[in-house]
Amino acid sequence: MSIRVRLLLSYTCILIVTIVLFLAAALLFVVAVTGDVRSVKDFYNIHYSVNPLSKQEETIFLDLKYLAKNEPDSLLDKTLLDQYNYKLRAEQAELFIRKEDEQLYSSLSVKQPDLIKYLPGYEMENNAIRDTLQIGDHFYAYAKFDFYFPDQAKGSVLVIRERSPFAEVVRTLLPIFLGVLFIVLLLMNMLLYYFLTRSIVKPLELLRKSTERIKQGNLEFELHSEGNDEISRLSEAFEDMRGKLKQSVEKQLQFEQNRKELIANITHDLKTPITSIKASIEGIRDGVPDTEQKMERYVNTILTKADDMDQLIDELFLYSKLDLKQLPFTFETINLGHFIQDYAEDLQFDLQDQGIGLEWSIDTSSASRVLADRDKLKRVLVNIMDNCVKYMTSEPKRIEITLKPETDFICLTIRDNGPGISAEAVPFIFERFFREDLSRSRQTGGSGLGLAISKQIIEGHDGSIHAESMLGAGTSIIIRLPRAKQQEDSDD
Repeated sequence: MSIRVRLLLSYTCILIVTIVLFLAAALLFVVAVTGDVRSVKDFYNIHYSVNPLSKQEETIFLDLKYLAKNEPDSLLDKTLLDQYNYKLRAEQAELFIRKEDEQLYSSLSVKQPDLIKYLPGYEMENNAIRDTLQIGDHFYAYAKFDFYFPDQAKGSVLVIRERSPFAEVVRTLLPIFLGVLFIVLLLMNMLLYYFLTRSIVKPLELLRKSTERIKQGNLEFELHSEGNDEISRLSEAFEDMRGKLKQSVEKQLQFEQNRKELIANITHDLKTPITSIKASIEGIRDGVPDTEQKMERYVNTILTKADDMDQLIDELFLYSKLDLKQLPFTFETINLGHFIQDYAEDLQFDLQDQGIGLEWSIDTSSASRVLADRDKLKRVLVNIMDNCVKYMTSEPKRIEITLKPETDFICLTIRDNGPGISAEAVPFIFERFFREDLSRSRQTGGSGLGLAISKQIIEGHDGSIHAESMLGAGTSIIIRLPRAKQQEDSDD
């Protein structure tokens, strides 16, 4: 059974139970204001509007009516009237006899001494013999019959019963109340059903359709939720799941694309040295190197290409472990200024032999503390410096190193005056196997993984690395590492 049908049945049951309880409460209220349980069955009898008396009272009234028609003198017999009045009082009613404007007989329990003044006038046709009259705050229901005494004096016999004012109000307004209540409950039932269906069933139906889309592999949609109820939070959680699932699928597709590119790049970079090695071996086998110098050149070619392949495999293995978060970091608090300065001093002499000048401006104060892995950080510096040296062609060749603390980071900048990188290529230089100029890269060597490895290492330090470059204006590599919390100086 669907939720929609369950809600409809639930509200219908609530409507029925409410009406039944209201009717029961109204019934009890009638009993409370009338004080007579027996009056309940006559309270809304069909003949109530024409007969305000109960069935027993009506029987007595008919007897009195018969006497008034056929034996009017008997209505002057007080003993007989007392007998009838006794019967009426057993039914909580009263007997009243009048002649002209005088009261001939009245029940002692009637609390209106001036009742005769409020009685309706004579109507000998007796067309309206039953009605209700009000005297002050009291209501009386009566049945009246007008007749002539033997002396032709007008007379009336009345059977009177006092009604509660509340009972009269209830009798008048209760049907209206019941009708209005039924209409209000029906409208409320319809409105609640509509709004709850809209706020519960509609979002659930939308969720169902969304799951069908996902089952069909369609993640290109958005699930919008309104409000702050459980269904809305469920929709938000579902949308969050869909978004993450979409990201996961896109990431998986990107990984698959990267894997294909990686295989293609590895195949390309391994095929080149293998081709050279194969050609050198075939040349040796065919006796091409007929002198010791040629043989040495062939052997050196084989050794160099083998070293290139070994370096490529090592760097690929390192990059893979970094990419899969399988390479542990050994962090310690170091003064990055001292660390960079020591590295620059050691590198300076090697660069001088290659005709490259090295300059540095390094802040070695305690503000330059970082939490870092020394070996991996040195690997980053080596990769960046290798790139600077490898592609530097302009004279004079110069590399500048700058390190200065910022608010939350330490900024390290390595700048060369090389040929620079085009603006289109700058965003991609930290991707694996990226080469702006493939032919130049093969001539200068390199695996194309150096900067990609550097990026993985810096991001493993919760830092960032990016490049700024223009063709003909050199390249700057900017690294930012988070500053370490102030503590005692460590061995730098």
